[in-house]
Amino acid sequence: MNDVEDSFEVRGSNDVIAKNNGDSAGRDAQVDSVANEVLENTTSIDVATMPVVATREPSTRVRNAPAKLHDYICYTAQVDPFYAHSTQVGTSGTPYSISHYVNCNRFSLNHRKFLSAVTKEREPNCFGEAVKSKNWRSAMQAEIEALERNDTWSVEELPPGKTSIGCKWVYKIKYNSDGTIERYKARLVALGNRQVEGVDYNETFSPVVKMTTVQVVLAVAVAKGWTMHQMDVHNAFLHGDLNEEVYMRLPPGFASSHPAKVCRLKKSLYGLRQAPRMWFSKLTAALEGYGFSQSQAYYSLFVYSQGDVFLTVLVYVDDLVVAGNNNEAINQFKTYLCATFHMKDLGQLKYFLGIEIARGPLGLFFSQRKYTLDIIFECGLLGAKPAMTPMEQNHNLAKATGDRMKDPEMYRRLIGRLIYLTITRPELCYAVHILAQFMHDPLQIHYAAVLRVVRYLKKNPGQGIVLQSKNDLQLYGYYDSDWASCPITRRSLTCYFVLLGGSPISWKTKKQPTVSRSLAEAEYRSMASLTCELTWLKSVLHFLGVTHEQPMQLFCDSQAAIHIAANPVFHERTKHIEVDCHFVRDKIHDGNIVTCHVSSYAQLADLFTKALGKYQFDHLTCKLDICDLHAPT
Repeated sequence: MNDVEDSFEVRGSNDVIAKNNGDSAGRDAQVDSVANEVLENTTSIDVATMPVVATREPSTRVRNAPAKLHDYICYTAQVDPFYAHSTQVGTSGTPYSISHYVNCNRFSLNHRKFLSAVTKEREPNCFGEAVKSKNWRSAMQAEIEALERNDTWSVEELPPGKTSIGCKWVYKIKYNSDGTIERYKARLVALGNRQVEGVDYNETFSPVVKMTTVQVVLAVAVAKGWTMHQMDVHNAFLHGDLNEEVYMRLPPGFASSHPAKVCRLKKSLYGLRQAPRMWFSKLTAALEGYGFSQSQAYYSLFVYSQGDVFLTVLVYVDDLVVAGNNNEAINQFKTYLCATFHMKDLGQLKYFLGIEIARGPLGLFFSQRKYTLDIIFECGLLGAKPAMTPMEQNHNLAKATGDRMKDPEMYRRLIGRLIYLTITRPELCYAVHILAQFMHDPLQIHYAAVLRVVRYLKKNPGQGIVLQSKNDLQLYGYYDSDWASCPITRRSLTCYFVLLGGSPISWKTKKQPTVSRSLAEAEYRSMASLTCELTWLKSVLHFLGVTHEQPMQLFCDSQAAIHIAANPVFHERTKHIEVDCHFVRDKIHDGNIVTCHVSSYAQLADLFTKALGKYQFDHLTCKLDICDLHAPT
């Protein structure tokens, strides 16, 4: 850890400012002839002229401040017209430009360069944007060539009675560990939502590692001083053979000499419902052939243990995280993977699934700074006043009335993005849980509550969690409940928060499946949920070679729930509770867990049960080991 370049400190401040400017490359690029730029010659698909996408000219209307604000000095946000949905124009008619200033001096110089690099480039959202850039045209050309070299399809006429599914392009920038661009990746994705079960596919299920497992593995790795690397598979899904008869329309921007022809898929493709299962089966066979064992607690986790060598692999579709205690063994394993599949070594773990990872003497810092800034920008709130808490106290959103949203898709998309943000922002769990209940028919007041969450993100866009290097690797759990919190169903909330040593690894806010007749019963059900989570986490740690001899501690602020768990003769209060909840007593009797009382003021899980005031919210957030190393200037 002493020679790690991404050193950071939680305390300290300078005036060093990292300036993240939007990349202006490609703004004035003209759409060239695709016959010269996209694809010279292919074996079965000829080049079609890519259409020039019409763009709406920005408005030049002068926007003046309201008359009531003429005597005030108002803060004005400046927005880059290249990124904005609608250009903001000043009184002179000149578009504004924006620079987002963030203090990154707590990181090393190399990591600051990395953060600047991953923020600089922008990924296109559609084919019309990508076709304007030579880099993305080259990426699409390379993808088509790779697919045809792999004999992924054959161009045929669509048989009578058969239907073809569509396809689309998805664009992603792959980065090296130093922040430089490894490649522009254009991925052709089939529209599997048009497939018919029993005709185009049969079995589809494929396990994908969940983020709790990632945090457990990385917490163990940083505590034991292991090295962590990342690998990416080129065209991963193309390694699986396709058994069903599937037809797909030609990719956007490409055409055959016979317009009526389609692609008959011989091998799996991204987007097909059965593609993940086929790829995972092939990868599992390759890992087990090398000597890895698959975890029964979580199938996407593999471990290799021979003598003093210990390696672990996490699989998330085509992204692999490799950690271990022997660098030579890791390099040998990488060589084996590259010989088996077409893979790319991305170096040390830095940027995984949109999560920025920095390693220093204190441990491993997780944040989604770039992802957060993208959310704030899409909502047009880069210049908004930050909110101190994500949700207003004593809200009554469940019974709110008012106008419905004209475009609920916008609300659903924003909620989906916030759900993914809770990976590194546990304090958002309660707010996102409440707001996600209105996705089917959101009101304007619900959308205003979501925008308040975004304004809270504006306060600390780089906030994240720290997996500490000094760790006893023992499990501690906090649980709480909010009795009959739903005014419609009267069901209670179950909430828990789990620490591995001092590192946060698991948290959840969930509505209980049945109505609880008392607060004690609601707390007892929450205890059972946390016991299940701790039992599973203990099995994962055991698979990673971590022994957990001491009982796992459960902290609760309800004496009644503690007594119910310890006393098997509380018949009047517990006879109606399902039998599966009472396995908590067996775990206590066996010495696997032990219950501990904690005051409500120090109950960490209280943050996941209700909207708190600023003072208590900040107090508990600090206790969760949440910090912001990107302090805004």
